[in-house]
Amino acid sequence: MRVLLALGGNAMTNADGRARVEDQVEAARIAMEAVAALVAEGVDVVITHGNGPQVGNLLVKNEVAAAVVPPVPLDWCGAQTQATLGFVLMNALDAALGRRGLDRRTATVVTRTLVAWDDPGFSRPTKPIGRYLPADEARLLVEHGETWEDRGEKGWRRVVASPEPLEIVDAPAIAALVDAGFLVVANGGGGIPVVVDADGVLHGVEAVIDKDLSAAVLARSVGADVLVIATDVPQAVLRYGAPDAEPLGRVAVGRMRELAAEGHFASGSMGPKVDAVCRFVEQGGSRSVITDLDSIVAAVTGDGTGTVVTPDPTGTVSPDPTGG
Repeated sequence: MRVLLALGGNAMTNADGRARVEDQVEAARIAMEAVAALVAEGVDVVITHGNGPQVGNLLVKNEVAAAVVPPVPLDWCGAQTQATLGFVLMNALDAALGRRGLDRRTATVVTRTLVAWDDPGFSRPTKPIGRYLPADEARLLVEHGETWEDRGEKGWRRVVASPEPLEIVDAPAIAALVDAGFLVVANGGGGIPVVVDADGVLHGVEAVIDKDLSAAVLARSVGADVLVIATDVPQAVLRYGAPDAEPLGRVAVGRMRELAAEGHFASGSMGPKVDAVCRFVEQGGSRSVITDLDSIVAAVTGDGTGTVVTPDPTGTVSPDPTGG
C-alpha cells in the first residue's frame, strides 16, 4: 500500500503553537514516530506538510529588515522552508526507523506546483498571512510591491492569492524516488507556486497554495492508494461545538459532499481538508482519511477511528466540482 500523508502545520510546532527550533525538532520526532509505525506495517509513505509558522517567521524577518535589504519573495520563503523542514523531518524519520530496526532511506524534494497565471485569486488576493502591523510599517512593505489591507483596530495585514493547484511539476522525481524505495518528503506548504509563460518557462509567484488541496493532486500523481490528512482531532465532527455534536466515521464521498454543502465544516479549518479528501476519492482514489497522528496506523489499516471517505456505494464516482 502507498499512502500520501499530509501533516498539518501544528505537526511542526509545540502544543502552544510556538515554532522555535527546539519545538520544531521535538514535533518532528513525534510525527515521524507515527510514520515509522506505518512503515513497520509494510506501508510506503510519501510525506507532505504545512509550513505556515515557518513562513510566518521568515515574513517577520522580512518586515524587520525591510529598510536594510529587500524582502525575500514568498515563493523563495516556500522553497527555504521546504528544504529546512525536509532536513528536520528526514533526521527525525531516520532516527525513528533506526529505533525499529527498519533499513529505509529518506529524501526531500523541493517541489513546485503549477498554477494558472490567470487564476482569479491573483486579481483578488484574499489569503491573509503573517502578523498585523501599524500603517507606517505596512506602508514600507507596500512600497516593495506587497498587498496589505487595513483590518481596523488590529492594524494592517498582508493578503496574497491562493490559486488552485493544477499539477505537481516535480511529481516524476518524487515517484521515481518512491519506486526506488525511498521515503520522500515533498511539496511542503502546498508546493512552491509557479506559472508558465508563453515560452514555456516557469516563474515563481507570490501566492499560497492550500496544502490539503495540493496533497490530493500529489497523491494522484504518485499513485497513492490512500490519502491521509493528519490534524489535531481524531475525526471530523458534525455540528461542531453544539451539544449534539457527532464524530463522523466512515462515509461515502457523495454524502460527504452533501454534509459540506450543509455547512458542517468551517472554511478556514476543516473545510479544505474535507474538500481534499473528497477530490482524491472522486478522481479514483480508494479512500481518504482525516484523523490525528495517534490514530494513523489504525486508520490506514482500517481497524481504528478517523473519518474515512470512500467511493459511492453504487460504484459510480461523484462529479468533481472543480472539473479536475
